[in-house]
Amino acid sequence: MIVVDKKSFKMAIDETKHILSVQVLGLLREADTEEYLQDLQETINKVSRSNYTFMVDATYQTPLPSKVAAGLDNIMLFYSSFGFKDIIIVKPKSKIAQVQIRNALERIEFNGTFIDSK
Repeated sequence: MIVVDKKSFKMAIDETKHILSVQVLGLLREADTEEYLQDLQETINKVSRSNYTFMVDATYQTPLPSKVAAGLDNIMLFYSSFGFKDIIIVKPKSKIAQVQIRNALERIEFNGTFIDSK
């Protein structure tokens, strides 16, 4: 069930598989960040985090400008702080964006899974 359907991101809850998924489409602009975080908090509050997997589908995420990419560590730490049973990050198709995310995950010692896009 799609809970949020915006131009630059989507959020869905699969009650059968116990997955809360977030899909980032392109580049999340600074102007969209507040709305994204508000929608994310509201969506997260609809599920039991200890029973759900949090999946960030970055398949269509574009490479980030270097000054924004530097803050990617904080975003990944933020995702990790939610208390979900597991966290899955789906690799972007863009090789540059993949490297940016992989590097951020390595710096924070990410305990989730970084998987290939479908």
